[in-house]
Amino acid sequence: MKTIFITMLLAAQMMHVAVGQSKSATAAPQAKTANGTVEGVMETSGVRAFKGIPFAAPPVGEFRWREPQPVKNWQGVRKRVKFGPRAMQNAVFGDMGFRSDGMSEDCLYLNVWTPAKSANEKLPVLVYFYGGGFVAGDGSEGRYDGESMAKKGIVSLTVNYRLGIFGFYASQDLTKESPNKASGNYGYLDQAAALAWVKKNIAAFGGDPNKVTIAGESAGSLSVSALMASPLSKNLFSAAIGESGSVLGTLPPVPLAQAEQAGAKFNEQVGKQSLAEMRAIPAEELLKATAGPNVPRFSSAVDGYFFPEPPLKTFQEGKQSQIPLLAGWNSEEMNYRMILGKEAPTLENYKKAVQKLYGEQADQVLKEYAASSDAEVEQVATDLAGDRFIGYGTWKWIDLQSKTGGGKPVYRYLYGRARPAMSAEAGNVTANLAGGVSKSTEPAAKAALPKGAVHSAEIEYAMGNLSYNKVYAWTPEDHKVSATMQEYFANFIKTANPNGKGLPEWLPVKAGENAKYMYLDVDSRLETEKHRGRYVLLEQMAAKNQ
Repeated sequence: MKTIFITMLLAAQMMHVAVGQSKSATAAPQAKTANGTVEGVMETSGVRAFKGIPFAAPPVGEFRWREPQPVKNWQGVRKRVKFGPRAMQNAVFGDMGFRSDGMSEDCLYLNVWTPAKSANEKLPVLVYFYGGGFVAGDGSEGRYDGESMAKKGIVSLTVNYRLGIFGFYASQDLTKESPNKASGNYGYLDQAAALAWVKKNIAAFGGDPNKVTIAGESAGSLSVSALMASPLSKNLFSAAIGESGSVLGTLPPVPLAQAEQAGAKFNEQVGKQSLAEMRAIPAEELLKATAGPNVPRFSSAVDGYFFPEPPLKTFQEGKQSQIPLLAGWNSEEMNYRMILGKEAPTLENYKKAVQKLYGEQADQVLKEYAASSDAEVEQVATDLAGDRFIGYGTWKWIDLQSKTGGGKPVYRYLYGRARPAMSAEAGNVTANLAGGVSKSTEPAAKAALPKGAVHSAEIEYAMGNLSYNKVYAWTPEDHKVSATMQEYFANFIKTANPNGKGLPEWLPVKAGENAKYMYLDVDSRLETEKHRGRYVLLEQMAAKNQ
């Protein structure tokens, strides 16, 4: 009898232990931030996801057009299982698939995906800033999802920041009001605030606050270069990745007085004079007003605070963050029609178009972007269009960082994988020149497929997120390109060096030489720069126009 009792007791204890293990295994993950405890979800992959964590106070009411303010502490546990609202924005790009909780001026949230099982692991960290021309985009977009990178041992984040008039409106009244005597650049200040949050809190998610790589595409890449130039974000990250773009060429900050004048013009258009009146306009109404005709662009500004001086000067004098950089651009950032318009790609039409664009400097451009036959015009005009748009600015960033970046390694790439044909699931859609999607007929869709890698095409590949884009019929070759590119990025995030077992060797850029760069495609390979003269010419022309 005693033996039976002991057996039953042991069985009960074992059952109790098993239940306890089951409960702990399925318990929702929690992390204790400086402001309070958050609870996320456990993905089936084992990655822990925390979505919609506030990193600054809602920028509404009196906080509209103010530097990001501190988050208020909370008691108890806050569930963070869905993305926060996206920033106020008009529907501009067709390729953005949001998973956000609607749209709101209250938008300063970030998302964390971590593979860490405890707060003691000190894993490398990736903070990714979305693209969208500073007028659109969101950290909830599937192409930026952090789970795939987290599965590679990286704590991954996406960050929201203010856009358009909410992020970059400047005025004399705002400048006077600011304790920093600056206005505009609120979107950039949001990014810096998010990085300060990461420095303070990422250890709670198993991340290493001293091993943070910032990355982004297009406006996100411009943001990375801007954060490298700003003293406000110094020492908040240890490496950087830029995909297509920098403020050294594309959308550079304008003088503060110019940004203030644009703000004054907008005030006139909406019939408001005082700052109180501007802050009283409902967010939806303010957004709608920016879509009207002749609305000025709300540019970033050399405000004396986020940008103490033009970032080009900062990089030229070696005052930027002295960190490793991996950056590059795509083979078809812009289509040849941006040069030729509706004209056929012939030598005669190409020459006329360049002469119209460049006047007295046309001969120099035609020498560097030379075509010897009609058959070569389309590619050369595509190269020129892409460089005018974003290629040159990215080149300038890479070139300067290799010269003034404190000897830290700089890795350059050219991404060449054209997207495949449409998937049956996509329906009657076609890729537009900027990589977006629009309704079309099936024959037109097939005819419109780009020959190269369009702007933004590499994001899903680099982040391991092809499965989130249902528009294209991904092939084994696409998955191979994605595996290679993501592995390079993951290695760089972990070690500041993209090289690893089974990958073609990637050599860093050496200042003063024709740069080595990795051509990323099905057969990725190291190549040597053949057209440095193009960028030197564009550099000379840019200097004359300053």
